[in-house]
Amino acid sequence: MTRDFEQTTDPFALFSEWLGDAEASEPNDPNAMALATVDEDGLPDVRMVLLKGYDATGFVFFTNFESAKGTELLAHPKAALCFHWKSLRRSVRVRGAVSQVTAEEADAYFASRSRGSRIGAWASKQSRPLESRFALEKAVASYTAKFGVGSIPRPDYWSGFRIAPQHIEFWADGPFRLHDRIKFTRDGDGWTKARLYP
Repeated sequence: MTRDFEQTTDPFALFSEWLGDAEASEPNDPNAMALATVDEDGLPDVRMVLLKGYDATGFVFFTNFESAKGTELLAHPKAALCFHWKSLRRSVRVRGAVSQVTAEEADAYFASRSRGSRIGAWASKQSRPLESRFALEKAVASYTAKFGVGSIPRPDYWSGFRIAPQHIEFWADGPFRLHDRIKFTRDGDGWTKARLYP
């Protein structure tokens, strides 16, 4: 357990420390997080996405807005996240309201992606039925030819979301399942902190 777990009053500072530890220990994708949304019937939906940025305003990821998660978040702009770092026996849970990132943020991140990933964003009708793998490969080939060696613009339907947390909970494994849990709750411009039973 880090000393900051007890002493910090800034959940983002603690998250930054824990993510840094995960980047040093996790074999794959330390920025992976489970994203939970609800559909039009209120049925929960969860999947793994990658954290692409965070600061005091929230946690950012990017996606196709016509995908299941995109349409669900546009209709019901609240979500929950869960980071689980198995090598560290730690997790972080986040709940809050969702907003779209700016066009400038989306453009900048899209431009940073590999060329193949940018073409893939055009070729994939994410979450919709796919008749065959060949159909996807054909779409990739078509967009590869269309864009040639030139620049690849960001599709209008591809952007990002920011989750502004109302709650951030840090969990660390303890002996005999007597785990450590600290919950931060948004309180105006600051945070209140409480220890929870395991």
